[in-house]
Amino acid sequence: MKIAIINGPNLNLVGKREPGVYGSRSIGDYLQQLTATYPNVDFVLFQSNSEGAIIDELQRHGYGVDGIVLNAGGYTHTSVAIADAVRAIAAPVVEVHISNVHARESYRHTSLLSGACTGVIAGFGLDSYRLAVEALIHRDDA
Repeated sequence: MKIAIINGPNLNLVGKREPGVYGSRSIGDYLQQLTATYPNVDFVLFQSNSEGAIIDELQRHGYGVDGIVLNAGGYTHTSVAIADAVRAIAAPVVEVHISNVHARESYRHTSLLSGACTGVIAGFGLDSYRLAVEALIHRDDA
């Protein structure tokens, strides 16, 4: 099984930025542990602060992986283009958020991506990524 994890703006700073919201563990350390936890999954890891690069990555892997975990960061609430890219690809996409976006500022309550995604996981810290991977692995079990 092959899963792409695509992270958007400022997620490279998790572990340093707003530890009260995102925790103090680096996302790099967490993703390294996640890949070790699932040795039978071939992970593609990507992060960019650029909307176009995220779209390029969705298109690059959208027909060649079994699923995508997407944390588009702030683009979740603003990017019609990323939502269109998710709709254009074949791979199932799980939208992920480290924090509970519904317990935060009101502008974070609206996702332009959710309607294009297979599912949404939010508010479980970095473990939201593991939950998304589990959902993709067991997607056909239901």
